[in-house]
Amino acid sequence: MNSFALTLLEWYRDNGRALPWRQTQDPYAIWLSEIILQQTQVKQGHDYWVRFMRRWPTVEQLAAASEDEVLREWQGLGYYSRARNLHFVARQIVQMGGFPQTLEGIRGLKGVGDYTAAAIGSFAFGLPAAVVDGNVYRVLARHFGIDTPINTTEGKKLFAALAQELLPTDSSLYNQAIMDFGATQCTPQSPRCLICPLQESCVALREGRVGQLPVKLKTLKVKERRLVYVYVRHQGQTAIHRRGEGDIWQGLYEPLLTDDVPSDAVLLRQNVKRVLTHRILLADFYLWQPEERPQLPEGYFWIEETELDDYAKPRLIEILLDSLT
Repeated sequence: MNSFALTLLEWYRDNGRALPWRQTQDPYAIWLSEIILQQTQVKQGHDYWVRFMRRWPTVEQLAAASEDEVLREWQGLGYYSRARNLHFVARQIVQMGGFPQTLEGIRGLKGVGDYTAAAIGSFAFGLPAAVVDGNVYRVLARHFGIDTPINTTEGKKLFAALAQELLPTDSSLYNQAIMDFGATQCTPQSPRCLICPLQESCVALREGRVGQLPVKLKTLKVKERRLVYVYVRHQGQTAIHRRGEGDIWQGLYEPLLTDDVPSDAVLLRQNVKRVLTHRILLADFYLWQPEERPQLPEGYFWIEETELDDYAKPRLIEILLDSLT
């Protein structure tokens, strides 16, 4: 075993995080954790994983649920395409008769990329596949002094090859070790270099480049988008609709979205900001209490206000609704 891997495994024995999905080789439990953690911090994702496992302890039970139920349980995590893919794949796995046990088969599941396939394959089936996530990029870039941008084709190939080259026989334990090392020791800000077991061999530390690595090219253009919502209240009921395909928040529910605000509506919130990966949302929120029940646009329907919590909503809508009295 190479000295780099050996040092990480020794560090992990004393410093590894005790996470419940690491106490099992059930591919369903591991897959669920990886999907939840794709865009979510471990601290927040942990509670969602526990709730999902309590409600749907097997992939068959998750597959039998409705998409609305899954989206409702997912509410607050954001990036809702993960939840839709989760539900779709659960049904796919049941139809296949079980979880695929090869990297190719796992990678063929919707919403599963190279990293997630390697993680599931390694943790559940012991496959010799190196994981490469943000933590791994950071550890490898700093330790070996690599300044090739991690979000380029060249960079992805270089880091994937290096990670695989360093992989020892026990792929599961090592993959967990290097991810935890990046998450708690070699952190993005204020890494613990003074007590790092790899400090003597770390190129970035020796050359004073810890804060400069890894390198990532700035390619994303963030656009602003303004949304105007009107909460219609009439005799204890309100109007909502389910968002369709081809836009953000597919499958989630929201109040009346309009460019034509009634003159007697009351502004409750203005310029409420929500930052997504590709855009910044700015929302205004009005309360309208008409004397007569208005005609709703196509796709909207009435529900009792007391039933509003039964419908999965984007986090932005939850924030806006908090201003209601």
